[in-house]
Amino acid sequence: MQERARLAAGRTEQGTVPFARSHTLDVLRGLAIAGVMAIHVSQSFPSNIHAVDYAFMCGWTGVNVFYFVSAMTMCLMWTQRSGETNPTGKFYIRRFLRIAPLFWLAIPVYLAINGTGPSDNAPGGIGPVQVVLTATFLHGFWPDSVNSVVPGDWSIAAEMTFYLVFPLLITAFGSRRHLYLALAIVLHLVNVCLFKPWAFALFSAYYGPGHEGFVWTTLHLSFLNQLPVFLVGCALFFALRDGFTRSDGAIYVAFIALSFAADRATGSHEFNYLMINLVLGALVAGCIKLAIRFQPIEALGRNSYSMYLSHFAVIYGLRQIWPLADGLISLLIAYVVTATLSYLVARATWHLVERRAHDLAHRLTMAGSDRSSLRPAIAATAVVIS
Repeated sequence: MQERARLAAGRTEQGTVPFARSHTLDVLRGLAIAGVMAIHVSQSFPSNIHAVDYAFMCGWTGVNVFYFVSAMTMCLMWTQRSGETNPTGKFYIRRFLRIAPLFWLAIPVYLAINGTGPSDNAPGGIGPVQVVLTATFLHGFWPDSVNSVVPGDWSIAAEMTFYLVFPLLITAFGSRRHLYLALAIVLHLVNVCLFKPWAFALFSAYYGPGHEGFVWTTLHLSFLNQLPVFLVGCALFFALRDGFTRSDGAIYVAFIALSFAADRATGSHEFNYLMINLVLGALVAGCIKLAIRFQPIEALGRNSYSMYLSHFAVIYGLRQIWPLADGLISLLIAYVVTATLSYLVARATWHLVERRAHDLAHRLTMAGSDRSSLRPAIAATAVVIS
């Protein structure tokens, strides 16, 4: 009980950030989905200008921004609701109903669009195993179910697995951010030095010669490789709320040094990925400290989940009817059209699906004894950062 009270109490001394749900989080989500759309639009509508296409391809970092924001948001929600009964069960209900309905709707849509034949993501084609693993959010644990049924679903697998373990993590670690960082370091080293070499040999033998690149890519996308990003996000949340210290910097330096040594010893090529993520984490933290706001981007951020799921279908449809030859003008127009149509789809799915799921989650989790205690707490914290 004391730990939960400590979690709920954000420090407000000079130099610290009293962290509450902010417009900046929506700005970050908006920037993230803008980046994700950029890479996929450029793959289908290339400008054939190296610098431009490369800039658009860097949009892949948007997924990692989503991870940081997701971890921070989960910490925020948990601390705001520290007084409710059965917080773990209610957390799972809210997260499941936030993700599952739209994702399940996407499964038949993309099966109809892409079919079930062999592809780069499923060398043997899509069968019941891939569909069942995807529908149960276990697709991230088997290579040919990653991205095979729903495009980009590897990140959904990572998110849902993080949601599964998050209550255990925050209950055990509380606001002790150094524990999150220590676990991130340990898991990163385990992945680089032990798991990835073992799994690569195992799955390369399973799928046979010629599929090594496919196996390597799916292991890079695996939850074990992404979990340190979420853990750093949790640590950043509490550092922003309670204030950074020199020990934080020392731990990050140790993280970099150990990762560099492990990368050189194993050839895992994950050191660059770690460095990119640490830079992204610093940028995310900087945006939150500066309380960045921009309403058009916030609107994208509030609808980013549906836009993420739908923009692949929008791009596919545009590609079938696109009248322009590849080039810079074609790329820019395609990007604007994709963003606009994906946003409109997201607004429709909000009214048709997401709002209903949100209302159901509210009814299932808001017991009478919780309503009176939660309203003052949420009202008090909602205006702290805006």
